[in-house]
Amino acid sequence: MMHKKYYYLLSFLMVMLCFSSCNKTNWTENYKEKEKSPFGNYIIFNEAENVFENQHIEILKEHFYDYTLFHYNEDSIAKKSYILIKDLALKQNKEGNKALLEFVKNGNTAFIALNYFRKDFKDALEFTTNSLDKMAYNRANLKKLSGKFSLKNKAFKDTVFNFERNIRTAYFLEYNTNKTIVLGTTEIGGENLPNFIKIYHGKGAFYLHLNPVVFTNYYLLNDKENYVENLFSYLPNQTILWDKHIKNSTYGSKPKEPSIFKFFLKHKTLTWFLVVSFIGLLLFMLFNARRKQRAIPIINELKNTTVAFTQTISNLYLNEGDHKNLVDKKIAFFLAKIRSKYLLNTNNLNADFMMKLALKSGNDLQKTKYLIHTIIALNKKTECSEEELIVLHKMIEKFLNK
Repeated sequence: MMHKKYYYLLSFLMVMLCFSSCNKTNWTENYKEKEKSPFGNYIIFNEAENVFENQHIEILKEHFYDYTLFHYNEDSIAKKSYILIKDLALKQNKEGNKALLEFVKNGNTAFIALNYFRKDFKDALEFTTNSLDKMAYNRANLKKLSGKFSLKNKAFKDTVFNFERNIRTAYFLEYNTNKTIVLGTTEIGGENLPNFIKIYHGKGAFYLHLNPVVFTNYYLLNDKENYVENLFSYLPNQTILWDKHIKNSTYGSKPKEPSIFKFFLKHKTLTWFLVVSFIGLLLFMLFNARRKQRAIPIINELKNTTVAFTQTISNLYLNEGDHKNLVDKKIAFFLAKIRSKYLLNTNNLNADFMMKLALKSGNDLQKTKYLIHTIIALNKKTECSEEELIVLHKMIEKFLNK
C-alpha cells in the first residue's frame, strides 16, 4: 500500500494539476483516467503501482467480455483482481456481466465502485440499493452533499472519514446475509447504513462500493488517501486488472444490420433514383398542401378545472419557495392517515411506534424506520429544499401504497 514517502509525490501532482488547470475548472464527475479535473481518476490510476506494491498491473485495452474470450484462461492458477471505478457501467452489456460473474466464480476478485449498478447484476448477486439524492444532478446540488464514512475492520473501526461535497446518500438496502459481509457504512439520519460490502460468489468475491467519488483527484489531494488505501487493503496480493471502461464489446453484441440507404449510395444509378424520388415526393407535398381546405377547428367541451385549481394553489406555495410549509402539511397528513387507518398514537415516534407501524402496514421495518427518521429530521428544520419535499412525498406515497 501507499507509504508516506509518496506524500511528496502527491503534493507535486497537486501543484501540476493547479498549473495545468488555469482555465475554468471542470467540476463534472467524469471518472476518466486521463482527466486531471477534480473528479477525474488521473491520480489513482497513475499511482496504482505505488498503491499496489509488488503487484503487476494489467490495463484492459478492450471490453471485459472480449478479454475473457481471448486472453483469460479460467483454469489458470494465477488469480487476478478486477477494478472498475466509474459513475455507472454504461458499456457493460449482459454478456459482459455474465463473463464477470463467471470470472469471480472461478476464484478471482472484483472491486467495483459505482453510483448505479445494472439491474441484472444486482439480481445475480441478490442485492438492492437506495439513494436519497436521485434528484441531485446539477453541480450546485451535488456540492451540498456531504457524508461520514466508517469501516468495520478492527484496525480502523474508531476512525470516521468526513467528506464535504458530492457524497450521495446511497446505501445497500437489501442483500443476502448468508454470503454478504458489511465492510463499511455511511451515516444517514443518525443510522450507519452499509455503503461498502463484500459478496462471496463461487470461489471468489465481489467488493462493492457506492461512492466512487472518494477515489477521484479531489479527495486524494485533500488528505483522504488513507480511506482509499484502507478500501484497497481488502484485495488479495495478486495481479490487478484495471478496467478503464472505454470500449464496447466487439463480440458480445449482435452485429448491426446493414442500412438500405448505404446499399443505394454504393451504386450511382440507385443514388440518382433515390434523389429524384425525394425531390418528387417533396414537390407533391408542396403542391398538394396548397389545394387542401383549411381544417375546421374543433371546439372542445368545458373541462372540470378542480384539479387545475388544486395545482394552482400548490404552485403558489412552490412559487413562494415555502417548501417547509408543504413539508409540514405532508407530514401532518401522513400522521393523520396513520392514526385513522392503523389506530396508532403518533405523539411519540419512538422505536416501539416504528415496530407497530411496520407490522400493521406490512412494510419493511428498515424502510419504516428510515421514513420516520426522515420525518423527525425535517420537523426539526426551519427551512426545507424542493428536493427534500419531493423525496418525502415519494417515500410517503410508496409507504401508503404498500
